[in-house]
Amino acid sequence: MMTDLNKLTIADARDALRKGDVTSVELTEACLAAVEGAGALNAFVHHTPEIARAQAAAADARIAKGDAPAMCGIPLGIKDLFCTKGVPSQAASRILQGFRPEYESTVTQNLFDAGAVMLGKLNMDEFAMGSSNETSCYGNAVNPWRRGNDEAALTPGGSSGGSASAVAADLCLGATGTDTGGSIRQPAAFTGITGIKPTYGRCSRWGVVAFASSLDQAGPMTKTVRDSAIMLGAMCGHDPKDSTSADIPVPDFEALLTGDIRGKVIGIPREYRMEGMPAEIEKLWSDGADMLRAAGADIRDISLPHTKYALPAYYVIAPAEASSNLARYDGVRYGHRAKLSQGDGITEMYEKTRAEGFGSEVQRRVMVGTYVLSAGFYDAYYNRARRVRALIKRDFDEAFAAGVDAILTPATPSAAFGLGEMTDADPVQMYLNDVFTVTVNLAGLPGIAVPTGLDGKGLPLGLQLIGRPWEEGDLLNTAYALEQAAGFVAKPAKWW
Repeated sequence: MMTDLNKLTIADARDALRKGDVTSVELTEACLAAVEGAGALNAFVHHTPEIARAQAAAADARIAKGDAPAMCGIPLGIKDLFCTKGVPSQAASRILQGFRPEYESTVTQNLFDAGAVMLGKLNMDEFAMGSSNETSCYGNAVNPWRRGNDEAALTPGGSSGGSASAVAADLCLGATGTDTGGSIRQPAAFTGITGIKPTYGRCSRWGVVAFASSLDQAGPMTKTVRDSAIMLGAMCGHDPKDSTSADIPVPDFEALLTGDIRGKVIGIPREYRMEGMPAEIEKLWSDGADMLRAAGADIRDISLPHTKYALPAYYVIAPAEASSNLARYDGVRYGHRAKLSQGDGITEMYEKTRAEGFGSEVQRRVMVGTYVLSAGFYDAYYNRARRVRALIKRDFDEAFAAGVDAILTPATPSAAFGLGEMTDADPVQMYLNDVFTVTVNLAGLPGIAVPTGLDGKGLPLGLQLIGRPWEEGDLLNTAYALEQAAGFVAKPAKWW
């Protein structure tokens, strides 16, 4: 009997399952026990042990027959943004309290069809709006890492904070995340794990609660690059139920992990050198470039001139789309409905329900979005932001046309900060966490965060690689070469 089964990677667990060294039921029980003992992290918010045990038993039967796909029998956590049939799916919002969908999101259906096991639903920022998992109706998710011997609770990042915390703490072998402006990559960097946001249209958005429909994309959060390649392959694929889903074949991403990047051109964008960037991030970035150079890549300075407009454009477009998407939460058909007073009409019902159901960050973004779409301001804000977005995409297109294969940048402007340290400040301070990641969503490109080092306080730091559209295989291979060179194997010391 193997011990510490919850600490296995997806790849090692798959191989052990195939050899008969371990069963999915044993793997699943190990993870369920780890989840049970990790209440202090507040990563899992809806537990589904009965579903997990039934799926694990079915996976073992399938593996015994000898034709099971790679994800068969692998225990996962599912971000609370994915609708899961008969299981609470609240997007971490009070407004969806009691909502149990009658359908399964395409991404979770794809994973279950591949034999994956669902342990439960994971904490996140409300409607995926946040960079620190502090806007959740379930309370904060907590990072398993700490600064040296300091006991201050740190953020796991957001919005996929529960996913990041659960994977980093070995509560599950992998987790689903979603990324609208960095919500897979920033938490992955804050917790020392790998997370990839695929090209827009690679994963179906059907059954994923919408935040900003032209930016949202699901992806895997895992312990290694290989695991991301395996899990991504099971998640994506064309879906006629999502009009933005691309009808492009899904390659075997894992088979493309050769680690050979000789002759690949890696761009270093000068615009990402930010004022006041911590020296540790600066050093990590140049060390990362050196590692890729040593692996045979050609490192080239490039320019992405419209980068400085990315955050302002993002914080016009994303709230505009959110205000439109969130109009459906009105207390009429599902979820929370406010108690009404004598004489209240439909308007009062909408107002009271939304005031009670939405937290302050969601309210802020809905108001900003409604404002920028209003008649007098539509051209000044929304249309201008759309034009800026086109220019940002053109910057990347020109870099790729000039022969660049991937672009290397920091993933985050800092290591994980303390919970509560930034919430009272100006909300714009929090938005600056997305400075390196939002451009990738605006341009619809694939991006991956890879853990590459520790800061002076022993916290993980990650680098980001941005790839050409639909070239996730090539991007994962470059990330694999970086991962091999960096040799990051640190784990958080267990305190929870």
